Amino acid sequence: MKKTLTLALSVLASMSQALNAYANDYITLASTTSTENSGLFDAILPKFEEATGVQVRVVAVGTGQAFEIARRGDADSLLVHDTTGEQRFVENGYASQRADVMYNDFVLIGPANDPANISGAKSAAEAFLAIANAEAPFTSRGDDSGTNRAELRFWENAGVEPDGDWYRELGSGMGPTLNTAAAMDAYVMSDRATWVAFGNPQNLTLLFEGDDVLFNQYGSLLLSEEKHPHLKHDLARRWHNWLMSGVGQQAIAEFRVNGQQLFFPNAK
Repeated sequence: MKKTLTLALSVLASMSQALNAYANDYITLASTTSTENSGLFDAILPKFEEATGVQVRVVAVGTGQAFEIARRGDADSLLVHDTTGEQRFVENGYASQRADVMYNDFVLIGPANDPANISGAKSAAEAFLAIANAEAPFTSRGDDSGTNRAELRFWENAGVEPDGDWYRELGSGMGPTLNTAAAMDAYVMSDRATWVAFGNPQNLTLLFEGDDVLFNQYGSLLLSEEKHPHLKHDLARRWHNWLMSGVGQQAIAEFRVNGQQLFFPNAK
């Protein structure tokens, strides 16, 4: 009887260890709303998890918030789209490595009648200037996301400091911002992936695209082991390396919405 009890306790202990190990086979990824809202993660995460046995739990927020989450040590990995901010994050010691993963572009959306006539613009700066001159309603995410940071650079390039009743800073993600623009018949800048996947365009249409400055690069960062030794660095590195591998890059390239490829792998 004693031997049987000892054996049972031993089996239970082994099962407990196995369950604890399984429960720890995940990472928390701080990333942008565009990768989540577009459906990219729904497409590629199952492939990574099947190949490695590691789950990825995504916290989808604006890039500025994602940086803050990672800075506090509340995420194991980071995938965002603000190259300047990412490089600064590495320089300040919060990440040990950054790598290009994929890219797409930003587009300008607006009401089909295009009151500011941006569809005829020859550059993004000209399009933004036309919106400001017309004081046409414009909805901005206003959330310190990668998209919001890029939008503010484009206003600056156009020589405009957006202000007044026509410019609405919402403090919300890309999907809610598009919904507000649709309700207001307003202009809005979006990453192409979220726009293509958006299901409520109403009277909105894509009006301006193609300027090289609208290039939108995404990067993966390995966080600092020195600042945050408690993080799951080994598992995070497996995710980081998979994204840049041939298999990961192919998974990104194969993701499509309405027949359109939304992200273009460019890992070096």
